Amino acid sequence: MLFDSISKMKIKVFIKPNAKKNEVLLQSNGTYIVRVAAPAVDGKANAKLIEVLAEHFGKPKSSVVLTVGTRGRNKILEIL
Repeated sequence: MLFDSISKMKIKVFIKPNAKKNEVLLQSNGTYIVRVAAPAVDGKANAKLIEVLAEHFGKPKSSVVLTVGTRGRNKILEIL
């Protein structure tokens, strides 16, 4: 009998918009600092954050879900 394992990973992120380049840094406490080259206007930084994290983890953008913190710099994302 085969079982499909569905794994979800939740990560805490501190976002820094308007950066010169996109960058993902893992801190020693397990949180990520993500710099994105998009302004924090009209959801552009959040969209870029999802794109950057999807690329970093080798997943499609649809697998990265912003669950907490749509308007703040501290966020929780779920990677499916």
